[in-house]
Amino acid sequence: MGGAYWQGFRAGVPFVLVVAPFGLLFGVVATEAGLDIVQTMAMTVLVIAGASQFAALQLLSDNAPTFVAILTGLAVNMRMAMYSASLTPHLGKASLGMRSLVAYFLVDQSYAISVVEYEKAPARVLPEKLAYFFGSVSPIAPLWYGFTYVGAVAGKAIPPEYALDFAVPITFISLVAPALRSLPHIAAAFVSVTMALFLAWLPYNSGLMVAAVLAMMAGAAIEKRLEAKA
Repeated sequence: MGGAYWQGFRAGVPFVLVVAPFGLLFGVVATEAGLDIVQTMAMTVLVIAGASQFAALQLLSDNAPTFVAILTGLAVNMRMAMYSASLTPHLGKASLGMRSLVAYFLVDQSYAISVVEYEKAPARVLPEKLAYFFGSVSPIAPLWYGFTYVGAVAGKAIPPEYALDFAVPITFISLVAPALRSLPHIAAAFVSVTMALFLAWLPYNSGLMVAAVLAMMAGAAIEKRLEAKA
């Protein structure tokens, strides 16, 4: 299984280039928003989902109600449910404990890396698939924790001209772009972007939640229509 682990590890290494500044940026933003080191690291370790962390933190900084921040974070992470469903045919027969670990380390990068490999090599046995998954997240998770801590401790000393916020859009472009391979995926992306912009006036960024739901509905509807024609 060691070979599969290191294959996954090597596949995850390129994401270090965006995960490190992404984590650094979150540490900076969290401390600037008033969180102390313990609160920042607790949020990072427990949630381990940068997009929802940023979304919730922004709302809390704007004095939004706590339940709105939680709902927004859940809405942003709604994609994890779809990730889980997609991985179930490959990892669903693992033990409860192993599936719990997979669920914890299921992030955009580990999902994108693993699902592509599983589709390319469906003959892999379950232990190999698990090893590949954990290998893919091994270079990512420690850096996320570590650079969040660095950002929280030394964030204010980082010169603003370094513009660390570039890591956020680059991370998601690198993840989403390769996945836009079918009409349902493209439709969901188009609807989400269009509706998010159209509903930007809604309070507490609630337009993002509406856009996410509409995008999933659009993608599912087109996929069903294509299946009916097939």
